[in-house]
Order: sequence, then structure tokens, then C-alpha cells
Amino acid sequence: MAESPISDKEMGSLVVCFGEMLIDFVPSVAGVSLAEAPKFEKAPGGAPANVAVGISRLGGSSAFIGKVGDDQFGYMLADILKKNNVNNSGMRFDHKARTAIAFVSLKSDGEREFLFYRNPSADMLLQESELDVDLIKQARIFHFGSISLIEEPCKSTHLAAMALAKKSGSILSYDVNLRLPLWPSPHAAREGIMSIWDQADVIKVSDDEITFLTEGDDPHDDNVVLKKLFHPNLKLLLVSEGAQGCRYYTKKFKGRVPGMKVKPVDTTGAGDAFVGGILSILASDKDVYEDENLLREALLFANACGALVVTKKGAIPGMPTREEVLRVLNEKGQD
Repeated sequence: MAESPISDKEMGSLVVCFGEMLIDFVPSVAGVSLAEAPKFEKAPGGAPANVAVGISRLGGSSAFIGKVGDDQFGYMLADILKKNNVNNSGMRFDHKARTAIAFVSLKSDGEREFLFYRNPSADMLLQESELDVDLIKQARIFHFGSISLIEEPCKSTHLAAMALAKKSGSILSYDVNLRLPLWPSPHAAREGIMSIWDQADVIKVSDDEITFLTEGDDPHDDNVVLKKLFHPNLKLLLVSEGAQGCRYYTKKFKGRVPGMKVKPVDTTGAGDAFVGGILSILASDKDVYEDENLLREALLFANACGALVVTKKGAIPGMPTREEVLRVLNEKGQD
């Protein structure tokens, strides 16, 4: 059986995920536009919450901080986190705004289509005074995306939480998670995403996001990545390439780890499962970015997490367990 890069005795290392949690409405049939969908099914969503569940499923320790509406959807989401062993004590419930909802479809050409309802939604209204300070101070890793940087007061709350985590010695982990329709303009998105870039210790970005952030440069060119995106304080930059795997960059080395071939059912949550996989390992062994062999092993594990989640419908329901990941790695190793 393949050895896990996560050690049992180090499972107590907390990853706190900050940001949005919402309800995704997905078409009951695949390969159609939102307008063509005959009906929709509801599914829990929101990248930071997906990552928190992914870590918990792998046997790690995770918590979620964010705001939902004081409504049926909000309490359903809080309950889903609890059932998945994610600490939800940092969640807040807004009496005036609703839980965010989004309609998401995967069209026949493979492109995702988003339609968001946030006017404003509860996640945008999290106040700095509502932060669970003690929870943030316990974080070995503090993980976040860019959606919480779009609107006030959530933006200021995000920055305050980051500053507190950094002061407490947390590793700051940033998944770009570009959702252009939510930003006022492409320029605002680029500026907002890059505004905290040099504060993160670990960054995960996709090929498409590199093209966007560099205004059209080749995302596969190492020089583009190293000159434009690798800042002096960065410990690890990860470039996700979907089914192809990922690339990694540290101060000492760079390389590529191939993905795992699977038959995809639903690609939602693949990047979040990948992030959950690597953070679950970094939380218990921060020396991973110093040792290339350890890092490659960890990224193979993370790639397997991303591959497994696309074989099921839905991000949170599809998040794999540690045993499932090890089984598939073992099987692939024997092929």
C-alpha cells in the first residue's frame, strides 16, 4: 500500500479557511447552457468551504470562517460543515442579507457558465468585529481566495484576518479563484487579486489565471511565471493544469508533476480538492517546500485528490477520503 505523506501523529495542525460559502444550482443534465437547462439541483459551494471539507475528509483539522444568511440555506450550509467535521464556530448569520446563490453549468464545449445572485449576499457583509480571533490565532495555515476582496466590508475584514494570522505565525495560502463576472471590471479584478500577492506564502494559480494576470503572456513560460508572479517572500507557487497535473516553483527548484487519468463526471471542485490535498500535508510538515522529493510526493497526492473529485457529482460530496487517495495511488503505482 502506498505510504501517506501525512503522518498520523501530526493531524492536529489546523487549517482555517476564510471566505464565501454559497448554494450552487447546477443543471440536472450535463452539457447545456443555463438557459437550456430543464431543471436545477442545489449543491453546497464556495471554494474556501470546499477546501475545508477536503482537508477534513483527508483526516486533517480544518475550520471555516465566513458569513451566510440567517435563512434555511445558511443553516443547511453550517450543518453540512459540521457533518463533515469542519469547525464552523467562525460562521456568522446575517439577519438582513440572504445566503449567496449561483447558477453554474458546464456547457458542451467544456466551458463553465456562472450566474451569481449577490445583491449584496451575506458573505459580502462580514465585519471585522465578527471575526473569531482565537480561531485565527490557532491556524497553522490561513487559507483564502480573491472573491472576499471584491466588496466592503468583507475586503477590510479579509485584510484584518490575514494580518492577524500572519502575526500569529500562520502560513498564508492564496488560491486566486478568478470569477470575473463578480468584479466591476477586468482591471479591478487584476488590481484586487494582485493587491495581496506579495503577502502570501503559498499561491495556487491556474494557466488561464496567469494569462489574465499577465495580460496575455504565455502561462507555460517559466520566465513569465518567475519574473512576474514569483515574489521574494513566496515559499511555493503552484500552477494547476487540470487533468495534465501541476507545476511547482520554489526559491530552490521547479518542476512538473503529471495528473492522473480518470473519466470525468463533474469537474466542479477539482482545484479545491487539489488545494485541500497539498494543504493537509503542509499543515503537518512545513519542510515540504525545502525538499523536492517530498514536495513531488505531496503533489502526486494532491493531484490524486483533484482527479478523484471529478469522478463524482458535486464538490463537497465528491471530496475523497485519505484511504481512497492512497488506494488509487497504490493501484496506479502497480500499473
